[in-house]
Amino acid sequence: MGTMEFKYDPSPVALEMLLIVQPEKRKTVQKLQTDKQLESRASLQRQGSAVRMQQVITSCSAQGTHMTVEVHARNSTPQLFKKLSLGKGFQENGKRRTRPPGLKDQHAYPWDRLCLKSMPFDLKQFEKLDAYAKKVTAKDSVEELVKTLLRVAHTDLEKVRAIWTWICHHIAYDIVGFFHKDKLSFKPKDVLQSGKSICEGYAGLFEQMCSIAGVQCMNLSGYSKGHGYRSGQTFSGKYDHAWNAVYLDGRWHLVDSTWGSGSIDDCFSKFTFRYNEFYFLTHPALFINNHFPDNSNWQLLKPAVTLEQFESNMLYKSDFYKMGLLAAHPPTAIIQTVNGKVAIEVESRFPMLFMFELKGAKAYSLMMLKRNGMNLELYPQKTGSHKLQIYAKPSKGSDEVYNCVLEYTIECSAVDRNICFPKELHQPVGPSWFTERQGFLKPSQKAPIIHTNDGRFDLSFILSKDLSVLASLHSDDLNLSEDMSRRYILQVCQGNQIDFKIHLPYTGNFVFKIFAKKKSDPGNYNYVFNYLICCPNAEVKWPMFPQNYSKWAEGYELLEPLAALLPANCNIKFKLKLHSIAKAFVQCEKTFPLILSKNGYWEGSCSTFGCTEVYVMVLENANHKFYSRILKYDVEAQ
Repeated sequence: MGTMEFKYDPSPVALEMLLIVQPEKRKTVQKLQTDKQLESRASLQRQGSAVRMQQVITSCSAQGTHMTVEVHARNSTPQLFKKLSLGKGFQENGKRRTRPPGLKDQHAYPWDRLCLKSMPFDLKQFEKLDAYAKKVTAKDSVEELVKTLLRVAHTDLEKVRAIWTWICHHIAYDIVGFFHKDKLSFKPKDVLQSGKSICEGYAGLFEQMCSIAGVQCMNLSGYSKGHGYRSGQTFSGKYDHAWNAVYLDGRWHLVDSTWGSGSIDDCFSKFTFRYNEFYFLTHPALFINNHFPDNSNWQLLKPAVTLEQFESNMLYKSDFYKMGLLAAHPPTAIIQTVNGKVAIEVESRFPMLFMFELKGAKAYSLMMLKRNGMNLELYPQKTGSHKLQIYAKPSKGSDEVYNCVLEYTIECSAVDRNICFPKELHQPVGPSWFTERQGFLKPSQKAPIIHTNDGRFDLSFILSKDLSVLASLHSDDLNLSEDMSRRYILQVCQGNQIDFKIHLPYTGNFVFKIFAKKKSDPGNYNYVFNYLICCPNAEVKWPMFPQNYSKWAEGYELLEPLAALLPANCNIKFKLKLHSIAKAFVQCEKTFPLILSKNGYWEGSCSTFGCTEVYVMVLENANHKFYSRILKYDVEAQ
């Protein structure tokens, strides 16, 4: 079917006529056209001089099957511009007009978590193009520069990519010019010659280069959460940023070459080229995180975000998404404490490492790693407003630095004085995917906090690596050496399973730390992770375990007596599981042999009468004459 549309506006009262024409009726159409032209000419003559100046607007569909003609007084507004939006075919006096955004350009809000970009593409396809664009040095004119870039860029997407890459690697942010905007020229040729500008210059140059390349581009302005932004800040008055929209594959897409080029230091004194891929064809639901256009249509979102939402929404740094993080809860920039506590959750696609910093106040905290994110509990110890920064880095590649991905403002109205964690508590707390990678599997206690009322608990793991393991107990009130702190822990390793029996010396909060190294490694033990131990029972007072010596071998197990201090003048029963030995006995004032029972335990008893120390001794080889000490007990004073 062929379609023609004629539209006349010879007077203030518009006369419009639309004809849908079948191909076989072209002669009728031509006659009808002639009749209407004569009628219109007669009408125009009746209008006198008011209609002598005329303008003709035409528009043709991309397929060439639909044409619209509008005749109107030159000083009037074309109705066609107001009503129609026909894409690349839209012309005014032979010049193409930009299509405003419509329904087909809109993306769902909130973000669907599927892609960071507004259109699918593989970055690898741009490797050669990017490398070429970075090396182009043509600066005599914008036209020459674009011509040089287009030698290797053919599709609209390639053209936009080449322009983007060149600007991001050759135009520096003009920090001095930012403070003297009245002296700056934002003309593209001047930005090109100087090699620096502020956002208006970046966006203007980008727009002209796209225009020369034959790609539709819009220069947009609005509010931004850029350098100097404060959590919860409101926006009003003059717009503070500029960026672009480009028309590709029948849809509008967003770019910010200013933020793609690099960053400014905290003092706003130095610009550093640091390419940021995130701001090239960014998904609109992510772009709105820190870009609020003056015209809501250019959000390219459905539904559109209000300014109030923009102000209250959490600011996610670009590194947040580039690292594979997905969301944070709560999603608002300002968090109020509830009973002195703040709880934050971060979701990620992959296992990540995190750290955080609360400025302006001390805080007790618990950070727990998850396979897809982390949980953080904070207990600020000072009322008021405090800045919280959360950092992250990939789980693989320990050499990578932590990058700031989130910033919150914590409003603390009351302090929870009942919370007091030991200083030795390290973050994160508890077992996680990270401890699994270090070789500790299937923890018997999966929670980061272990609660015990009687001051005792057991803990076990399966080791997936050939490790030597050490553990220690810490408390702000436990004024003991590292070696003595281990005396409250009894460790047994059987095959690939390691068991800990812990007895607390008194009530309170403790840190249970685990260290490990490869058995083949002669070096020091490395810290792996820790638990928080809580015991509220004021009557708890467990003694230390007996001292063990270097000959206490892996696989040995003590069943009794467990207390390092034995009562005086008593008969004490001993029961141990020992392997690869010939004989065992207990040495005090006299020697008491231990007998290997049918169930595999070495058992016996001794008297503590008249002695102050008791030792358990073993003979590893029947042909040897020397016994080795493996355990030492003290005896209470008489």
